[in-house]
Amino acid sequence: MPRIKKGAATRRARKRVMKAVRGHYGNPGTTYHLAKEAAVKALVNARIGRKQKKRIYRSMWIVRLSAACEMRQIRYSLFINGCKKANILLNRKMLSEIAIRDPEAFDAIVEKVKAAL
Repeated sequence: MPRIKKGAATRRARKRVMKAVRGHYGNPGTTYHLAKEAAVKALVNARIGRKQKKRIYRSMWIVRLSAACEMRQIRYSLFINGCKKANILLNRKMLSEIAIRDPEAFDAIVEKVKAAL
């Protein structure tokens, strides 16, 4: 039985890895062995970054809401508690957008929250 060398498949696999790490600085951008490790690490870091982005945005919305509440003489924690008691089902993202783009509407929400407390 003849020996199979898989030259074309190996070359295709190596090209795929090298294309993924194109632009990396130093040896991982040029050496296959290091490129494989760099590609795996890059994918791991990309997943971690996608998860961190959600945390960063949520903390940004909370900071914005806290500042908007402070200008209206109410603490953030009381505001969120009052929203739950007043049955205001807006999330932090929407509340922060309202606070920035429509201050009058946010004032009305704060009045409802204060009444519920």
